[in-house]
Amino acid sequence: MTAARQPSWRDDKRSANDRGYTWAWRQARDRYLRAHPLCEYCESRGDVTAATVVDHRIPHRGDQKLFWDETNWAACCKPCHDGDKQRLERSGRVIGCDEHGNPLDPSDPWFSN
Repeated sequence: MTAARQPSWRDDKRSANDRGYTWAWRQARDRYLRAHPLCEYCESRGDVTAATVVDHRIPHRGDQKLFWDETNWAACCKPCHDGDKQRLERSGRVIGCDEHGNPLDPSDPWFSN
């Protein structure tokens, strides 16, 4: 028996505009990136990278309240958005370590005593 696959945004065949990524979103995204110019995921590893994407920390799945909640937004670079963030959503684990070699995932066994 196999586990059911989580639905992905890739399964949604509607246009980006129909999913809420409208002119108003682009204006809000640009404003957010001006205020938060660095990738949060890279910063957590001690790297400095320009943010080019505004990610929804918790996938909104069409919930407009969550979609527009700026506390749910994260500035990130395209590689982190398309790699690290997608991996986190699939596995529930944060991959990598900080500049001191400590794991980024607080649930990592390294943190248990």
